[in-house]
Amino acid sequence: MQLHISKNLQELSVNVTNWLVEHIQQTLQKQSRYTLALSGGSTPKLMNALLSSDDYKSKVDWSKLHIFFGDERFVPLSDERNNANMAFETLLNKVPVPKEQIHIMPTENISPEHAAIAYENILREYFSDASPTFDCIILGMGDDGHTLSLFPGKTEVIHETEKWCTSLWLEEQDMYRITLTHPVANRAGSIIFLAAGDKKTHALHEVLQGIYNPDKYPSQIIKPVNGETHWFVDEAAAAGL
Repeated sequence: MQLHISKNLQELSVNVTNWLVEHIQQTLQKQSRYTLALSGGSTPKLMNALLSSDDYKSKVDWSKLHIFFGDERFVPLSDERNNANMAFETLLNKVPVPKEQIHIMPTENISPEHAAIAYENILREYFSDASPTFDCIILGMGDDGHTLSLFPGKTEVIHETEKWCTSLWLEEQDMYRITLTHPVANRAGSIIFLAAGDKKTHALHEVLQGIYNPDKYPSQIIKPVNGETHWFVDEAAAAGL
């Protein structure tokens, strides 16, 4: 695990964008495509904005990127709470990624359970049983230590090992969510965690230095099988380390 501490969210966003662009460039020297799983939440927005800016856009061969998502709120794509909506607004509508290479989680005219099955089928067809899955998966960490849609106390979802993708009802948000399971994330070549702000201080300390208890701090269950993990955090989040 590598820890990258930045002064603030702006510096963090620049640092993770530089890392990702370099990783994409290096990977595409060895293979013909790059698979990237995006995250929702507020922290990745600045990174997305940088990637789509004039300073960075030309540094990436977008035609070779294949985009996936780690989890999704089960609301229509047009809903501002939808993770794919945010990704399109801040990044995907502004860069030349072929539309057929963007794989969103379906949330309309389908049940949550069947949406999870449909996305798992997409993943299994794309990756087969090969390892790793994604070249890079970007993850956030909530104030409560959750990542993806692996929330504290949702033990069946946290410890799911057979399914690649599953659905759950989250009472606190009064909505269904769709999420990749931890074995799929752990097969990524690189895992990037983003965490910023003093509200993340306690959870970050517990996840990185506390007793292993993924039922309480689900981010702890993200451990790559053969890949690498990078935590990009700001000084406020890292204050407890």
